[in-house]
Amino acid sequence: MALISTKREPMLYYILMMDIPFNDRVFPAGTLAVIPEPDYLKEIEGDPQPECKMRFHLVDADVWLDLELSALTLLSERQAGFLQAVSPSAKRLYLFLDHEALEKAQNLRTNERVTVECNSWTLPGVIKYIGSIVDSSMLSGTYFGVELQVDADVDGLNNGMFDGKQYFHCMENRGIFVPFYKVRSCSSTADTGQFAFTDGASPTDTQSDCPVNIGDFVTVYIEEESKNGTVVGIFNGGSSVMINFKLDPSKGEGQNCIRKVPLESIVKRKMLRPPANLHHSVSRESQMMVDPVETGQSPRQQTEKNGDSPSPHWLGVKSTVQINIDKGPPVPGVIQWIGHLPGVSGQQAGIELDEDKGLTDGTWRGKRYFECAPKRGLFVRLASCQPDARFQSLAIAQEDLQDPDWSAGGLESCVVTDIVPPPRNEDAIRILLGKMRGIQGHCNSCYMDSALFSLFSCAMVLDSMLYKRTSHHNAHIQQILREEIVNPLRRDGFVDCKKVMNLRQKLTQDGYSAGFTTDEKDPEEFLNVIMQHVLGLEPLLKLKSEGHKVQECYCHQIFIEEDGQLVVPTVQQLVEQSFHCSHLKLTEVPSCFIIQMPRFGKNYKMFEKIIPSLELDITDLLSDSPRECCVCGELATQECDECFSDKQVLKTGLKQYCNMCWQQVHSHVSRRGHRGSRLRWPVEYEYSRRRPVSRERMQLFAVLCIETSHYVAFVKYGPADHHWIFFDSMSDRHGGESGYNIPSVTICPEVGQYINTPPARLAKQSPRDMEGVAKRQFCDAYMYLYQNPRMAVYK
Repeated sequence: MALISTKREPMLYYILMMDIPFNDRVFPAGTLAVIPEPDYLKEIEGDPQPECKMRFHLVDADVWLDLELSALTLLSERQAGFLQAVSPSAKRLYLFLDHEALEKAQNLRTNERVTVECNSWTLPGVIKYIGSIVDSSMLSGTYFGVELQVDADVDGLNNGMFDGKQYFHCMENRGIFVPFYKVRSCSSTADTGQFAFTDGASPTDTQSDCPVNIGDFVTVYIEEESKNGTVVGIFNGGSSVMINFKLDPSKGEGQNCIRKVPLESIVKRKMLRPPANLHHSVSRESQMMVDPVETGQSPRQQTEKNGDSPSPHWLGVKSTVQINIDKGPPVPGVIQWIGHLPGVSGQQAGIELDEDKGLTDGTWRGKRYFECAPKRGLFVRLASCQPDARFQSLAIAQEDLQDPDWSAGGLESCVVTDIVPPPRNEDAIRILLGKMRGIQGHCNSCYMDSALFSLFSCAMVLDSMLYKRTSHHNAHIQQILREEIVNPLRRDGFVDCKKVMNLRQKLTQDGYSAGFTTDEKDPEEFLNVIMQHVLGLEPLLKLKSEGHKVQECYCHQIFIEEDGQLVVPTVQQLVEQSFHCSHLKLTEVPSCFIIQMPRFGKNYKMFEKIIPSLELDITDLLSDSPRECCVCGELATQECDECFSDKQVLKTGLKQYCNMCWQQVHSHVSRRGHRGSRLRWPVEYEYSRRRPVSRERMQLFAVLCIETSHYVAFVKYGPADHHWIFFDSMSDRHGGESGYNIPSVTICPEVGQYINTPPARLAKQSPRDMEGVAKRQFCDAYMYLYQNPRMAVYK
């Protein structure tokens, strides 16, 4: 169905690929921009410069702004409509880069059977409407109006009407309007009616092991009570097959009639014997949460609960505790999970009891948090737990000190299966800043903590690592990386050390490298293992030297000759020197450029200070690409290696010339013997030699640093020079040897101040006098990470 539009003239639609700072505002990447087509055609009539600016209307901000075309990517009108229905802008950009999802949405049609994501449910439905539901003179978002095929208790239900206007007709509370990414064609699940599949499971895999089918009448046992209903969905829940079923409305369930349970909880009705002496308890979900007031705890304990303050005793996963239930003696148990439950305030603990006095088997609202026998599980507030008095005299065993269960401090991060884009600007500060933020360190893990935080906290350039197809053997490692580390970090700002230890153990068990769980290692070793051997990511860099084949690698180690005049170099200078000394060229523009500095751990570093280049210009490092004359700016025809160190021509940089400038520069007696190498460029440039060459620039997004064998990270969270945060996975410690590390993320705007300091003045600056943590970036830099803003996700 065509988009509904009120535009009076044709428009061109674009999406911002990078943050644009303007005065005191930042317009984030993912913002949609519109320009009238006549205005665009008028601008390009004059053969504009590649970086000329045009006036665009930013739809979200409702402002006009002059923007460079290089900061934008063109969209079709249909793509723009789909994306405008998505917010925030970070998620919009993420979905745009996931070309497959956007392409599939464009193939959906009315009256097609689909599944729809509604809150935590995936429900069957039929598309009844595709179009805008809010009129806009510039760009209206395109929504899908879906008629659900089952009753559900979710937000936003209607009868096909929105804001007083009827877009389609259906039963009351059966209609819903959603953006494109929440709608999925049933053909993508082999038309079997399944709702969702994870871990690479196919519909036929799930069905072949499942004794029930879509449409079967079943009886389900929930909290000791039997409920009748119909199977409406089967999907793989990871450790078990999960069933979505529709409760029998004749039993007075009202709208709360879609439930999700494990397969083992249901029985086909035809197989069910008549129940005899079945005990029906007055159970409800809230009874799974024990309240201190109901369990007879003291006023002091009630105060702790209300203030959500921790127990005076150290408690963590695997701690033995006792719980007061009813008025009998305390019931002993073991903490199997600690974290936060949806809809419940404060920190909670999942307890496996020693007796059948619980209310669950480790699930809460259909989601499993730990494993235990039926009636042995109980969720309680952590502050309500008391250490088991029988074991108070036991000392902590030495092997427990290496167990991350002892080192997490009782705070466990969640497993997050949703797609979570990286936070930027104010969102990054809100989510990531503070104590117990970032990735918690444990047992020599700082090399991995800092590398993961640098790559994924505020950037998405390598997100294809999380979603690319990989071998079945390595799918579990990719899932740990995505759902236990990256997504929780971006959504909640914290990852406990057990999740990272889980990744380290899997890498060691699968034989990729020994010592990942205990030894000190370098970030590049971890990155090479995870990118190349585990996930099979295409090499980030493709380099060639004259007369040699193309070499592929994931990061570039700087190798340069001693230069007494280079005291405080920039990263730009070091990269150019390294490529010149090794006679290297890039065969294509990389999406991510990881650069190792000329140093060896804490024992040797070539430069006392290095100035970060916020932008890395790689135009002259590209092979067979048009380059401009370093003297006059015209299209260059020859490059001279021998002029590289000649400061009379230019102080720094690679030297290439047009024919006229080559003759003039090399007429000097000291350069007459220089030999040049001819440059090549695409044939399209043969007819446009007067057109200035477009520069290829990459943006710095993180810096890894090392001092005294400990790695830390600086991450750029916004576009301004001072938008830096500093991460240390072991910034503090609680409880001595038997305690745990406290990670922290702090803001460090002082880095921007020193970046703009003249090199001569910075050379005289004593490191101990530098403000904040800036000294660690300028003096201890180990690895710089750059991204190409126009290639935000690697192919």
